[in-house]
Order: sequence, then structure tokens, then C-alpha cells
Amino acid sequence: MIERRKEERLKVINEISISVIAIDKIIPLKKGFPFNYSKDISVHGAKIQTDILLPVDTLLKIDFKLKTLGRQITSLGKIKWVKVNIDDKSYDAGVEFIDTPREAIEKIKFYISQIRKLHQADKKV
Repeated sequence: MIERRKEERLKVINEISISVIAIDKIIPLKKGFPFNYSKDISVHGAKIQTDILLPVDTLLKIDFKLKTLGRQITSLGKIKWVKVNIDDKSYDAGVEFIDTPREAIEKIKFYISQIRKLHQADKKV
């Protein structure tokens, strides 16, 4: 399998809130969203897990709750692929960030660098 990612993704789980973007409106999915998580993240995209099937090319607004840094990052994304997880009746989806503001990209870069520093410090202990 050929790796097509532009940058390595950081494998870290974060709670997310997802809204589907339809023409002229944003449709939130499930208030409380107890089963929506990102499983990895880079400045170009993320792998998310959800209990809702989101078709390829669905446009999303994603709010990442980065409890490690006490921040929230909001990004727009497009579903690029979907995988069914039969065991727990969930779905993994690859999301490519689109039209992401420079500020959000900088926050993601900072978040990734901070998590990497934490992981390196843990390895030294």
C-alpha cells in the first residue's frame, strides 16, 4: 500500500464534535455526541471514529477538544474514506482538512509539537 499522506499523523485520541455542512446551513449531529473521537491528527487531516456513517465527500465542521492543552480547534474537512468497525458498530473515516484558517493550522502544529515533546519526555523517564 502506497502512503499518500503529506505529513505523519500523531496518534492521539481527542473528543470531537461533528456538524455536517449542507448548502447554506450547518447540521449538528447528535447532541452529546458520546462516541465521536479523532484517533490521529496532522495539519492536513485526521482519522475520526463515530457511530454515524458519513459518506465519502461529506463536508464537516469539526471541533477538536484538546484537553491536553485546554484548547478547542475548529476545522472544515471532507470525508475521503470510510471503514466499518463491525465489533463495536462504529465507523472510522479519513478526513482531509479544507479551507482551514491559518490560525487553526498553527494551533494544530503547536498541539502536535507539544504532544511529541510529552512523549519524548516520557520515553526518557
